[in-house]
Amino acid sequence: MSLRINDIAPDFQADTTQGTIRFHEWIGEGWAILFSHPKDFTPVCTTELGYMAKLAPEFAQRNCKVIGLSVDPVDSHLKWEKDIEETQGHAVNYPMIGDPDLAIAKLYDMLPADEPGTFEGRTAATNQTVRSVFVVGPDKKIKLNLTYPMTTGRNFHEILRVLDSMQLTAQHKVATPANWQDGDEVIIVPAVSDAEAKEKYPQGWKTVKPYLRYVAQPERE
Repeated sequence: MSLRINDIAPDFQADTTQGTIRFHEWIGEGWAILFSHPKDFTPVCTTELGYMAKLAPEFAQRNCKVIGLSVDPVDSHLKWEKDIEETQGHAVNYPMIGDPDLAIAKLYDMLPADEPGTFEGRTAATNQTVRSVFVVGPDKKIKLNLTYPMTTGRNFHEILRVLDSMQLTAQHKVATPANWQDGDEVIIVPAVSDAEAKEKYPQGWKTVKPYLRYVAQPERE
């Protein structure tokens, strides 16, 4: 099953380092980030999990939960967490899903549905496509899906930036331009007429083209 933006994120029950969860229930009424890893005790992922632990309070401020996944059992994750804290200086403070039978990796189209076997005997290279980030909204729909190569560590500040954009644009009829940062000007979407824009933005806006209108970023609700 291929997954696209605005598809419902598949629900599942799984064991994690913080107990058994039902994914949709665990998300609750907020946002969530599911980010996956091909194997425990891998170098790039070790740095990523530690850095995400450092930034977890930033995601919490945005009403966004964080959960990791690796194609290994939970008891292996718990051992790995000790290495992560030792080497990265931050203890993993969010749950890590165990996926030893590859079920969730397949459910999220990170491995083929007919992929045989379990975690046993598999390497990071055979699981290399299990390096995705899924951002899920309060409506349980996928809002972002990114997959990274094994040799490139993920930029979690970029994921924060995108989350800020998605939350802002979910509240207001605006879009964010290239390289936007929180507080920068935004774009009035084409679906908003000039007449409607005058009501929403009485302070005015800058028109570059009829379809390209910049306005000061509105306040978050």
